[in-house]
Amino acid sequence: MTSTPAARGPRAPLTRERVLQHAARLADAGGLGSLTMRSLAQALAVQPMSLYHHVANKEDILDGLVDLVFAEVPVPEEEPGGWRAAMEHRARAMREALARHPWAVGLMETRTTPGTANLRHHNATLGVLRRAGFSLAAAGHAYALLDSYIYGFALQEAGLPVGTPDADPEVVEAMARSFSPEELPYLAEMAMDRAMQPGYSFGAEFDVGLGIILDGLAALLDQDG
Repeated sequence: MTSTPAARGPRAPLTRERVLQHAARLADAGGLGSLTMRSLAQALAVQPMSLYHHVANKEDILDGLVDLVFAEVPVPEEEPGGWRAAMEHRARAMREALARHPWAVGLMETRTTPGTANLRHHNATLGVLRRAGFSLAAAGHAYALLDSYIYGFALQEAGLPVGTPDADPEVVEAMARSFSPEELPYLAEMAMDRAMQPGYSFGAEFDVGLGIILDGLAALLDQDG
């Protein structure tokens, strides 16, 4: 008796959301350079021309990807800890989203046709700051400073040759052996007595720097008042 192959279930319909989700997976796996209309069509098992019913072109995909990342970050809102707690939560959530999508760091503030999630996020962040008492100028300073720090830290973190020294001690040790402690004593001190110590994590520096920035913004708010 000849067996018949199991019937395949119906393929999920092609939608803009599915296109963008697969585009994000391709970019996560191989960077934006691996994302082309052809590679995206192959990932979706469709013809490239089918994509144009849902996205206009590559630029439209990039706009959608940025909006997808913003949608992963909860919209800032007032909470018991006030504006400072809201900005802390936003900063950490944004850093986590950028860690999931390293390709996004250079795109987040570059799009000229931002999507709904992007615009709502910016509006909500500014709303928290303005309602807390920041002047229009001070709110602009705060937003620019926070995003510069978050994006810059995410970029630096993504570019490190090792995730943490504890995870790759041989790499850190090799780097430390590449220079003379006598010639570069302060660098050697930082490497040997801090970076190579058990439990050290570069990622822990994020909260330290964020706290310093928020302290400065609190002083700016007091000065405005």
